[in-house]
Amino acid sequence: VQLVESGGDLVQPGGSLRLSCAASGFTFSQYYMEWHRQAPGKERELVAQIDLAGFWKTYADSVKGRFTISRDNTKTTVDLQMNRLKPEDTAVYYCAARNGAIYYWGQGTQVTVSS
Repeated sequence: VQLVESGGDLVQPGGSLRLSCAASGFTFSQYYMEWHRQAPGKERELVAQIDLAGFWKTYADSVKGRFTISRDNTKTTVDLQMNRLKPEDTAVYYCAARNGAIYYWGQGTQVTVSS
């Protein structure tokens, strides 16, 4: 099983980034996909999740209206479009695949929002 995130970078406040997660080694279409983040000194938090077909999505209140999660079951990828970024969005972002109690995690990608 592999989940490989990419797209993390240093960006100015108000800017945008698109994170991508490439999945392999499991039946992607049978897993809910999630993005989590962890800022220094803070607990990991769920940012967004998407259902098997990509129709049902939920977001943390802190990112609602700014972030959009999407998935492509053909390419086995899940993306997180992040707009109007704020310094408090600075964190390591992790992709996760969930099926019941089974969780697979990526290694994370750093997003830094700073002027």
